[in-house]
Amino acid sequence: MSDVLLDVKDLSVAFGKNLAVDHVSFSLNKGETLALVGESGSGKSVSALSILKLLPYPAASHPSGQIFFNGEDLLDADEADLRRVRGAKITMIFQEPMTSLNPLHSVEKQIGEILELHQGLKGQAARLKIIELLEKVGIREASTRLQDYPHQLSGGQRQRVMIAMALANKPDLLIADEPTTALDVTVQAQILKLLKDLQQEFGMALLLITHDLGIVRHMADQVCVMQKGKIVERGAAKTVFAKPQHEYTRMLLAAEPKGNPPPADLSAAKIVETRNLKVWFPIRRGFFRKTIGYIKAVDGLDLTVRAGQTLGIVGESGSGKTTTGLAILRLIASEGEITYKGQRIDGFKSKAMRPLRKDMQVVFQDPFGSLSPRLSVLQIVEEGLRIQNPNMNAAERRARVTTALEEVGLDPATMDRYPHEFSGGQRQRIAIARALALEPKFIMLDEPTSALDMSVQAQVVDLLRGLQKKHNLAYLFISHDLKVVRALANEMIVMRNGVVEERGPATEIFNNPQTPYTKALIAASLNLKAIEGIVKQ
Repeated sequence: MSDVLLDVKDLSVAFGKNLAVDHVSFSLNKGETLALVGESGSGKSVSALSILKLLPYPAASHPSGQIFFNGEDLLDADEADLRRVRGAKITMIFQEPMTSLNPLHSVEKQIGEILELHQGLKGQAARLKIIELLEKVGIREASTRLQDYPHQLSGGQRQRVMIAMALANKPDLLIADEPTTALDVTVQAQILKLLKDLQQEFGMALLLITHDLGIVRHMADQVCVMQKGKIVERGAAKTVFAKPQHEYTRMLLAAEPKGNPPPADLSAAKIVETRNLKVWFPIRRGFFRKTIGYIKAVDGLDLTVRAGQTLGIVGESGSGKTTTGLAILRLIASEGEITYKGQRIDGFKSKAMRPLRKDMQVVFQDPFGSLSPRLSVLQIVEEGLRIQNPNMNAAERRARVTTALEEVGLDPATMDRYPHEFSGGQRQRIAIARALALEPKFIMLDEPTSALDMSVQAQVVDLLRGLQKKHNLAYLFISHDLKVVRALANEMIVMRNGVVEERGPATEIFNNPQTPYTKALIAASLNLKAIEGIVKQ
């Protein structure tokens, strides 16, 4: 028992009368990696949050259970004892970095707060440590990003900042809740290798919560498979993957987006076009905030999205994928031509764009952060209808919301519930329903499956294909997950550092990539191990 760092015994977690975790037990040795896997809503994250008592108490309760860390029962620990453990002995990387990072504090302040609290580092010593941590997790030109705020970072960069914060105090136990969800495959390998190196260096244990079974296969020593709050299978990772015993485990291993879209129809109507699209962000320094250069997030991009078809944009985090989509929707300033159904809109101000908003919708990467926690599903989905169709009465709006929810596979009877009452996959369906309610012609899908487990990814891809066929929708599909892109995109653009690396029919690029960068991305999507040796150019 001397090697056991964490010992969870008979843990149950209830929200009111609903049991989210049902008599779960597992243990984790020093330096070992244990993966909790399962679909959204299976109880993985709730089990992990219980370790540090981060659940919304008193709404949550523990009908049974003990959680021993180095022999101390954390469920019985008072706040003073927990503060000594949190952030120092046990740290956590959360699934949704935008909601975990403080939007009002810079990167330097957020990481520096941890260093000051637990190590007493301030000033220049703290700054040098922060730069070192950011460089370790792959933030380029880290010294120039210290004063950035979370909204100025890409999804992947925000996740890297979270990882840097978690590793700052060299914890004994790192709880990683979907730590690579927002990262492209090449950076995934770097981060996972970093975590493994730190484990070996410091003897750190890792509790890994993920829906990506490829990561589990590569990282974990032990696996616990959870379904509906219970552990249905456990064992050594190699054994579970080679000979899964439970039907649910076999289903998870077999689940991934399948199928291919039909070839692109070049005669289909052009919905969105850009010519020489540029988005440059100024770099300002000094007291007078003088511009000393530019971050060329998008630099001269041409693209076309046709009715009933999908243009996939892929590339590493920070390559300009999301910035492209936001510029097309006129949500950020840009230069160059943007055309919607033959009409130039790049000069449109907010008022001129308002009538087009119902035709040009967006589904964001983070389904929890994009849904107001204070509004019910009905209020969220009907919000656009209130603005764009002011003559609709309440009954008509409710009927439209009912139709939208049915189309995305949700029970309309749940429309009076709130986002926190739904799993990640269900929340993403709500976000899709909100976009569909306005009957748009064009939808920008920004990493819509990145936060979802494999089986739900497959369901959402099938759902998007079906909705596209039914409504002749044009999709701009932004993703780092090439398996999902392959199943959905007709045409594809590979971006790197704001410019096009390669473009063409998706099947041709997957079957015969031309550039070394595209070859590396495709190889990485098929085999995570293959990219550990990739040299960043």
